[in-house]
Amino acid sequence: MPIYALFDKVPAIHESAYVHPMATIIGDVTIGAHSTIWPGAVLRGDYGHIAIGEQSSIQDGTVIHATEVLSTTVGNRCTVGHIVHLEGCFISDDSLVGSGAVVLHRVKVESFAVVGANAVVTADTIVPSYAMALGIPAKIYPNRVAPQDLSDAVGLYVANGERYARGLRRID
Repeated sequence: MPIYALFDKVPAIHESAYVHPMATIIGDVTIGAHSTIWPGAVLRGDYGHIAIGEQSSIQDGTVIHATEVLSTTVGNRCTVGHIVHLEGCFISDDSLVGSGAVVLHRVKVESFAVVGANAVVTADTIVPSYAMALGIPAKIYPNRVAPQDLSDAVGLYVANGERYARGLRRID
């Protein structure tokens, strides 16, 4: 799998994390226990730090970047959908970012919040706990999320990562 050091910046990937062979991890990136990084995901820690917590899922085609002054953090038990772009933002524990969403500089997505599919969350926005951010640009809808709405995806992706670690094999 393509995991690269960039000068003295070396990824730190927990031994229980699953990184698909077609994901790309570069530089100053930390990936926590039981997290999963899926095909086509790119975590490029060339300018700043990227931290992925424990039991979080970074799905297919997602791009995570940071700037020289803004790290990008995805907390514990988060689900980041397919083809998401995260840059210079903070995704708190137990939250979900839907497929195709864009989350930009200094955004904070609080715990038990949801960024809807294809939403664009512009710089400096706070998505409060239990709220949904929907649309372009995203509008905040308070008190729309129950904690149990998010828990099923976490266990599913942890189990799927374990399944892939045991059974994925290239056949060409």
